Amino acid sequence: MGKYSQVANLIKEKGNVIAFTGAGISVESGIPAFRGAQGLWEKYDPEEYAHINSFVSEPAKIWCMLREMIKLTFDAHPSPAHLALGALEKAGFLKAVITQNVDGLHQEAGNTNIIEYHGNMRNLVCLKCRKKIPLKQEVLTAMPYPTCDRCNKAMKPDGVFFGEQIPISAIEAAHEAVENCKIIMIIGTSGVVYPAAEVPFQAASRGAAVVEINVNPTPFTSAVTQYFLEGSASQVLPRIIDELGLKLSDAQP
Repeated sequence: MGKYSQVANLIKEKGNVIAFTGAGISVESGIPAFRGAQGLWEKYDPEEYAHINSFVSEPAKIWCMLREMIKLTFDAHPSPAHLALGALEKAGFLKAVITQNVDGLHQEAGNTNIIEYHGNMRNLVCLKCRKKIPLKQEVLTAMPYPTCDRCNKAMKPDGVFFGEQIPISAIEAAHEAVENCKIIMIIGTSGVVYPAAEVPFQAASRGAAVVEINVNPTPFTSAVTQYFLEGSASQVLPRIIDELGLKLSDAQP
């Protein structure tokens, strides 16, 4: 029996799957990862442009990068891997997605219980009064940057920048999902960004089976992974879906 059949049978047997996703699942939708020189990050150093201190001191400079990044997000569509997770949820197997991504593509693919560890770029937040508003295309034309109509301060996308704290609500929700899961699927993540990278270790320590889908081995691979499926998320997940007798079109509500 091949690995794909083994993983499909595991899902049928145990159910209660959670997915832990990283940049790799969205690279296939046209959104560049921080790690690895590609597109946007050849032009802007993420350690500088994605740091909260840079935003606070030079919001106009950082918004030059943000406009490009947000346009990529608005132009992106769910990949086959996103749709596969949507189909898994609709079939009753997938109970939660814990994602490090900030692009909102899991929502577009039909997932409903999404724990966004690093926030979501599709909303704006005021750092002073904490007012939040949906990010709309027309906001991007505000120069030199969008401002809060309550206190006139620069607004930033509600993603977690370097130097910011992970939302407590996300940590608590992830902990609850981990406690209840029987299988965790690690998908498209390097496993080096903490504290998010603790999630698979926590699941494994509670007895969850660990399935990893990545193009290269990661720190998870030798430590906790039981089934390593090498390849891109959009190559691997549709094959698992097929083994389960599901279709990507099942993802859509």
